[in-house]
Amino acid sequence: MEGVLLSVHVLASIVFVGGSAVATSLFSRYAPVAASVAVSPAVAGASADPRSETSGDRNRAVAVALHRITRGYGVFGIVVPVVGIALAVTQGRMGEIWINISMVLTAAAGGLLALRICPEQREALANPDDGKRLRTLSMLAGIYNLLWAIVVVLMIVRPGAQT
Repeated sequence: MEGVLLSVHVLASIVFVGGSAVATSLFSRYAPVAASVAVSPAVAGASADPRSETSGDRNRAVAVALHRITRGYGVFGIVVPVVGIALAVTQGRMGEIWINISMVLTAAAGGLLALRICPEQREALANPDDGKRLRTLSMLAGIYNLLWAIVVVLMIVRPGAQT
């Protein structure tokens, strides 16, 4: 049973957490900015090349797809902590510090995705601004990815694990 739980936990992590991490990271690159800013991409934090806005760097359809992936994979990503907790219980590891820290960080990442990233992406699609929201989204995506990177390191190193 442990092998099945571990396989599902790792596979769901790769597919759902990895997919949402990539989608959150790419969203800001493709999300639209206000039309008045499109003439001056340097203001929006884009490249200094004036052709970049007209050459397809900003693509609303791609941004919408990335938002759907972020939201959908985020919902399906609940499998990761649920199966992880079941695995920890099965192995008798629920009291170990690395499990507890991982659960807190996972909750923080999930909360960040549900309460900040998804709503901000939706707002960025509905009401493009000068790029400030996209810079905030880029920062939030970085924090989201960092939280998951720390969880992965904890899963590998397992500080305080009882052998």
